[in-house]
Amino acid sequence: MAHLLASNPTTSDKLICPNFTYGVRTEPRTRNACCSRVRRKSRGCGRKGLVLQCCSSSTSSSQLSYADQNVGLQIESDGGKLEQQVEYLVCEYGWMVRRLIENKDETRQAAQVQAEAFHIPVALFNDLFFQFFQAEVLAGLLYKLKNSPPNRYACLVAEPAKNDLDSPHLVGVTDVTVLRDQDVLQHLPAEAEEYLYISGIAVSKTFRRRKIATALLKACDMLSILWGFEFLALRAYEDDLGARKVYANAGYQVVSRDPPWTSNWIGRKPRVLMIKRTSLPK
Repeated sequence: MAHLLASNPTTSDKLICPNFTYGVRTEPRTRNACCSRVRRKSRGCGRKGLVLQCCSSSTSSSQLSYADQNVGLQIESDGGKLEQQVEYLVCEYGWMVRRLIENKDETRQAAQVQAEAFHIPVALFNDLFFQFFQAEVLAGLLYKLKNSPPNRYACLVAEPAKNDLDSPHLVGVTDVTVLRDQDVLQHLPAEAEEYLYISGIAVSKTFRRRKIATALLKACDMLSILWGFEFLALRAYEDDLGARKVYANAGYQVVSRDPPWTSNWIGRKPRVLMIKRTSLPK
């Protein structure tokens, strides 16, 4: 299901300590609460304030609007400024999704989750090749975190909503990047100049088939609304029916396939391009 796709170099906010998010101090996180929330005012935004409030997945769906079922997105007037509560973008299915905290341990954990998901075993010296691959994934992640604006790239991570000592800290990872590749833009309306590209969706092997990927995709939806992008895009291997079903259930539709001459004859599996349109608040 996993697929690691290269994207343009990008970065995330510089965090001072684990109790800082988006450069704003927050209260220490507690696992027994669904979300620890933080407010941030955005400059130069003429929209109404957006407030993200995580809702427990146990709440009755009949009592929630569509936005509420996808993390309780609410619109509030705040003098024309954008107000966000965004420590956790999603609290769903027993998982919480947020942006990566840029410290050594968490960055290495995220790189390990992706490396384990995308490493192709080899007959000889597999451990050695895996170490090289993991180092390559970590170097790429560090480069993106260091060299991209915080509103152009985000590494999102999923963790258990409850404090379970038997569970690892991070169980899922994905990258979200603002791109303007013409191969994708040709499938979007003429007024669309950029879109969010999702890549590197990875879930720890022992935690697969537990809707972690679905929670990560919902977090990407929330990020697209916060950043003001109407379209999201991703690629999946054409024969990976499991991954394509997850993406289709999340609202993505196939719009094109890799040309045969770019895949089969050079040994690369053909992929499909899938696009989703979000409803931005007005």
